[in-house]
Amino acid sequence: MGGNHVRTSLLTTAVGGADSSRRIPVVVHTADPISRAGAVSQLRQHPVVELREEAETRPGTVAVLIGETPDEPMLAQLRRLVRSEGARAVLVVSAVREAELLDVIECGVGAVVWRHEATAHRLLQAVVAASRGDGDLPADLLGRLMSQVGTLQRSAAGHPGTPTAGLVAREVDVLRLVAEGLDTGEIAGKLSYSERTVKNVMHGLTTRLHLRNRAHAVAYALREGYI
Repeated sequence: MGGNHVRTSLLTTAVGGADSSRRIPVVVHTADPISRAGAVSQLRQHPVVELREEAETRPGTVAVLIGETPDEPMLAQLRRLVRSEGARAVLVVSAVREAELLDVIECGVGAVVWRHEATAHRLLQAVVAASRGDGDLPADLLGRLMSQVGTLQRSAAGHPGTPTAGLVAREVDVLRLVAEGLDTGEIAGKLSYSERTVKNVMHGLTTRLHLRNRAHAVAYALREGYI
């Protein structure tokens, strides 16, 4: 529903309104040469994508990491790319185990694509979302994330219900709608805000709380009991 609409909207904007001077730099990371060749071949079809070598990773580059599951070596690579090199991450994996869910989000992954769904169309959706700092998680993965964080909340001791850090009411309102998969325009319409206001709210809270992207902000809000 909402998530599909968000992804379609992102893709339409990226392809229909793309400026050749603002192509998205993309680096593919994988130990599997067949997976690398396939991803490069798919991404090369899109004029908004500028493929680069691994050594050319710079702040704002979208790093596409491909593997079976986000094991510790992949998570370590994610942390380095996002925190040290300023990249934005897309994870293409076959599965994410329960124990890895929060680690994946907290490493700075903005978009996740299941390998069996990794068509050229789907990869571009994820790359565009990551380049904008938006979240793009499969619906089943987002549902599992919300369930897991809810369980952690209920089992936590010594927190009678008051969140430990500050989100103001309109930040909570925006994050609730982000968690439902709405894009910036839809959130603005629901809350009777301008799109600029929604963007400013997201930028303000992610900067203040040192959150890396929308998915990380949603995970934070869930963990702290706001949504």
